[in-house]
Amino acid sequence: MAVNAFLWRASLDTLMFMPIDKSDPIGGVISTNWYTGPDISNERTKVFIYIKDRRLRADALEVSVFRQIKADNGWQDAEVNSETSKLIENSILTKARELRLGSKALD
Repeated sequence: MAVNAFLWRASLDTLMFMPIDKSDPIGGVISTNWYTGPDISNERTKVFIYIKDRRLRADALEVSVFRQIKADNGWQDAEVNSETSKLIENSILTKARELRLGSKALD
């Protein structure tokens, strides 16, 4: 694995509710298919994660979120709240730290 294993596992765990389209542990890329939540049928979301380092660092993680709204003529790109990517990043980083601490406890 060419990327940080804790960031990788935490990213997959965080996105487990979304269908994964691609996952490349060597290149550090995870992308989801479009996901429509159970309560909102006219909106869908897609997430792209890029892990850029073997170290567990905040700057090793890049999250992009895409959103579309269903219109009469099909799906249209829509603005994503600027905090959404940051919330996902923070969730992944927190989970990765927990995984690392858990692995040290097993040593």
